[in-house]
Amino acid sequence: MKKRIVILGSGESGTGAALLAQYLGYDVFVSDKGAIKASFQTELNEVGIPWEENQHCLDKVLNANEIIKSPGIPEKSEVMKAVREKGINVIGEIEFGYRHAGKCQIVAITGSNGKTTTTELTYHLLNTAGLDVRKGGNVGNSFARMALEDLKTGSTKADQRIFVLEVSSFQLDDIQQFRPKIALLLNITPDHLDRYDYKLENYAASKFRVTMNQGRGDKFIYNGFDPILATHRVTSSHPVSKPKQIAIRKGFYKNGLIKVGKEVFGMSKSALRGPHNMFNAVCAIRVSLLLGAKPDKIQEGLNTFIPPPHRLEKVAETNGVIWINDSKATNVDSVFYALQAMDTPTVWIVGGQDKGNDYTPLLKLVKNKVKAIVCMGVDNSKIISVFGGMKKPLVETGSAQEAVKMAAGFAKKGDMVLLSPACASFDLFKNYEDRGEQFREAVLQLSILKHKETKGH
Repeated sequence: MKKRIVILGSGESGTGAALLAQYLGYDVFVSDKGAIKASFQTELNEVGIPWEENQHCLDKVLNANEIIKSPGIPEKSEVMKAVREKGINVIGEIEFGYRHAGKCQIVAITGSNGKTTTTELTYHLLNTAGLDVRKGGNVGNSFARMALEDLKTGSTKADQRIFVLEVSSFQLDDIQQFRPKIALLLNITPDHLDRYDYKLENYAASKFRVTMNQGRGDKFIYNGFDPILATHRVTSSHPVSKPKQIAIRKGFYKNGLIKVGKEVFGMSKSALRGPHNMFNAVCAIRVSLLLGAKPDKIQEGLNTFIPPPHRLEKVAETNGVIWINDSKATNVDSVFYALQAMDTPTVWIVGGQDKGNDYTPLLKLVKNKVKAIVCMGVDNSKIISVFGGMKKPLVETGSAQEAVKMAAGFAKKGDMVLLSPACASFDLFKNYEDRGEQFREAVLQLSILKHKETKGH
């Protein structure tokens, strides 16, 4: 009788896991409490995988031999309470992908901020160096989907394959044997605490699970100047003792140069901005050197890397004003890094759905770097309360178009306009991507208008 695997959640991770399980000959069923995206329905239907949406029918879920759970499903949900009561083994898609990825080298990148940029950059450096590399996990394709593609193609050089995976704390919660050759922990700042009983130490422990199966020959690269990370290492329930530890300390970046060991890399041609991205770069460089990339190819990769959208993304330059889209900055820490990266007077577009923000860490940066504040949200009262007394121009707007128009009025040649909201986007937009796209479109429309005005003169 076939082993029955039930997949809870039908996003990229759930669909990837279902396709891999079906290919391996398991009896597969997919259950989602919400609606299943049309493209994923098509994929499941094409290979005959049964599914349900807008419900979890417990009769069909609890007869599983094993459950693969979407990282977005909390333990407190009714379906998970029933699963745990029944005693069914639960794993995540990352764990399932690892079981069937064969012999390969895994780079697992986690942290509260900077995961996607570091994952994309590491992939780009390794790819530029000509290595056999794939990227996925919490960004792009699921690990299970990539493992399936390799099984179908029958790769003969399995031990030379490199998987660069972005992994979230939610994904790490559901690993059992997952063992990366190189693990990176970029930083730990308070986030998603509602999933961890509002205890920072629980969230930090989840991040440290990235190291829990590492052994001799593996590497653990971590932020040696992150205070929360340093404190947690003493009390971690998963002590880091087996892999070789590599701490990234301060002082690696000076005068536009990054030094890693004996190698020196120039960042003058790089599109990356700000000290935090120099740290992300040194992590990616360190990984690339460990995996055999040549320094000249790494430099080529640094020069040609295009950062992911909505993360300190340069959108346009209009009449000497540089417009930056940092819509992904949905918390105060991200905005701190963004403002730190600004090196000319800045018009700051901020606001959205507040997440209980404490804006205090931003006060000094706003005082020194921001010339005007443009609020963009339904309720801007908290931002006005915190920053309104600074005697800087401050206006309220209710759309990306209006915010861009007001920002343009404050910005002069040599200034920057920075969209870095510090808030969720759901008051005015579908998500942070939609917010960033509407901002970009408004900036480009403004750029076209300014160009026409100039030609008219």
